[in-house]
Amino acid sequence: MENKKLFLLDKKLKQFLLAFIITLTFGVSIGLSYLYYTTKYLPSQAVERYNGSEVNEAEEFDIPENYPKPVSELFITTHNHVLVFSFIFFFVGGIFYFNSIVNGRIKQFLIIEPFISTIISFSSLWGVRFLHPGFVYVMALSSSLIYISFFVMISIIIYELKFKKNN
Repeated sequence: MENKKLFLLDKKLKQFLLAFIITLTFGVSIGLSYLYYTTKYLPSQAVERYNGSEVNEAEEFDIPENYPKPVSELFITTHNHVLVFSFIFFFVGGIFYFNSIVNGRIKQFLIIEPFISTIISFSSLWGVRFLHPGFVYVMALSSSLIYISFFVMISIIIYELKFKKNN
């Protein structure tokens, strides 16, 4: 089965996989847009999102923009994201496995890395909330690795499905 390659697949199967990959990429991009909308990709904004906004004690009616996230919300956020990311990378990694462009250790890294970084990212979220705001940098690094891996694999899959020809 390893000798099957994406560019050698039937045209209809290629179209099906391409439609899936494009739709999935749209969904992931919406998630990244939401992250930008809520944090501007700034560590300080991410910390505030989970730890809550500081309020001016002198102002009696000062209402914080963000409240500290309760444990129940952290559980549901972690649960939903870890499950969804697991499925996303199971399917993307499964399709990427059959590419003919990247092989060896780089292929293995790209397939496995998002699973490791997913665990680290969402563990770091708990670290930001309950241990130390500095965990935001661990979260940012591991999240960056997730999305870099995702977009590298997606780009290679799309190239192979759409443009690579059987010589």
